[in-house]
Amino acid sequence: MDCALDRAVRQAAARVISALAARFRDLDLAEDAFSEACLSAARAWPSEGVPTDPTAWLYRAAYRRALDDLRRRNVRVRFKPDPPPPEPTVEDGLADEARLIPDERLRLIFICCHPAIAPESRAALTLRLVCGLAAREIATAFLVPEATLLQRLTRAKRKIAAAGVPFAVPGPAEWSERLDAVLSTLEIAYSKAHEDAAAVGPHAGFADEVLRLTDSLAAMLPEEGEVLALAALVRYAEARRPSRLDGAGAMVPLSEQDPALWRRPLIEAGDRFLYRARNLGEPGPRALLAAIHGVWCARRSLQDPPPWPVVLELYDAMLAQRDDVIVRLNRAVALAEVRSAQAALAEVEALAAPQMEAFQSWHAVRADLLRRVGRIEESRDAYRRAIELAAGPGERAWLAARRP
Repeated sequence: MDCALDRAVRQAAARVISALAARFRDLDLAEDAFSEACLSAARAWPSEGVPTDPTAWLYRAAYRRALDDLRRRNVRVRFKPDPPPPEPTVEDGLADEARLIPDERLRLIFICCHPAIAPESRAALTLRLVCGLAAREIATAFLVPEATLLQRLTRAKRKIAAAGVPFAVPGPAEWSERLDAVLSTLEIAYSKAHEDAAAVGPHAGFADEVLRLTDSLAAMLPEEGEVLALAALVRYAEARRPSRLDGAGAMVPLSEQDPALWRRPLIEAGDRFLYRARNLGEPGPRALLAAIHGVWCARRSLQDPPPWPVVLELYDAMLAQRDDVIVRLNRAVALAEVRSAQAALAEVEALAAPQMEAFQSWHAVRADLLRRVGRIEESRDAYRRAIELAAGPGERAWLAARRP
């Protein structure tokens, strides 16, 4: 029963919180009500059995709890919810993912990315409410302390309440000012699914969800190159999933993955999105990143040489538009293959800063480069830290096998 509840909560959390927030216009109320509904399920389901539609059950329980909370606060006379939707009701809609999820989740993404909220908080708030990521996970993604992240989330929710942000997808004239935060949210959400190469963890469902949402965004904004590029990028990355683990469950580096295992229909869809993006003018950072993925996906067999020189050129171009730690770290990987491990290590060690201590990728790349230049003891220590921070067993197994 605990497994059934855990699975139902993970599948339902974002969509139920989205529906409640849209209904009651109160993000804290939506989160609290859903938490109480989960506690009710933990008490009721062991004796009554798992309901046929756990998501609808959780929604109804959370909806009743939210109304009770409003009564206790004595604010119901001031509460003016959105008009009830025509048939089917919200509860009925919850049973139909194809109808509810794209609309409700995309609505809340745009709400959380409202320009009234500080730029550094928009994607973080969305990842917490819409994607259900833990504060620790979001803090790691943004390379900030967890306490700092929690303060940002609290301020953002207060700002939404104080500013009276409307709980509706804004009109087309307002999309552009929110778009970068929306795309950043989807990038990070997909990265959590991508970390889980076996697709068995709590965020595995983000992969299909981001594929759907980027499809919706591309339909909404067919002339936005960065939207089309993100749609291409996630398709290229998801196409490679069948080759990312070996028979023993260890991670396989991209340069060693067998292209014969890749999902060609997804690659072809990515090619179409990237082609459209390229025809819209100068590429943005996501278009350049999608091009890097596209270059890899152009390989047809392991006999084709890895495209390291082109990858390095594209990362050099990215630095002019998105000069951050992740870009520099990925560029260093290509630099090691094109020039030398020593040159790459110098750039990686130049990134050293307190926030790098919790950044697993920095330790993993540094460990490999230290090994390649013969600094073995330092390499062992870096591998140890990378293994401690690794997201999944596949990556841990691969790192352990390479540790000198």
